[in-house]
Amino acid sequence: MRVLQIEDDSTTARSIELMLTGDGFNVYTTDLGEEGLDLGKLYDYDIILLDLNLPDMHGYDVLKKLRMAKVATPILILSGMGEIENKVKGLGFGADDYLTKPFHKEELVARIHAIIRRSKGHSQSVIRTGKLAVNLDTKTVEVNGQRVHLTGKEYSMLELLSLRKGTTLTKEMFLNHLYGGMDEPELKIIDVFICKLRKKLAAATDNENYIETVWGRGYVLRDTASEADPEIQELAAAG
Repeated sequence: MRVLQIEDDSTTARSIELMLTGDGFNVYTTDLGEEGLDLGKLYDYDIILLDLNLPDMHGYDVLKKLRMAKVATPILILSGMGEIENKVKGLGFGADDYLTKPFHKEELVARIHAIIRRSKGHSQSVIRTGKLAVNLDTKTVEVNGQRVHLTGKEYSMLELLSLRKGTTLTKEMFLNHLYGGMDEPELKIIDVFICKLRKKLAAATDNENYIETVWGRGYVLRDTASEADPEIQELAAAG
């Protein structure tokens, strides 16, 4: 999952980066509200972590401008200001949650997972697709109670597909999710990853294929191939 952190204190920022990267998050950090605002508008993040005391503009202004720009990315405020009026104000401006510093890693990670699940329409931490069970908290995949061993990138792709099940995802979206704009390889690497992921899932599910190819567009996760819409089935048959 991709996280944008807007935090001006380098020690705090680095600490949060270590907390989250250890749990498999892809974190990009900026210490400026203006840059955070631009990045939040430009890229598709799963969540934004927002400090309030920024050097160039107040965090509330970043929050308000993001919402005015129709950016729907979930925003978690991380602030040392624990007064109730600050929390009420932040939530009123459009934040999804407010966590007071200092905090424990476990609480931060748990809140992030919960916020992202809610934003994608999932109240539970396990997303089921056919025989597949993707656990967003433990970052594991099981079939009938048996663990399916995936690489980090394979899991990240399946996680993204699961969170947006039924939605066609382009190769550019996968690259952005996996690499966050840093040292991105060529688009064809996504086809390679999908091929390897399909083989592992097929081996674990008696050759079920849940990842549909939408020719010229990308990939989509469905419960069964028979549930694909007629247009996609026709395109797949033509291919």
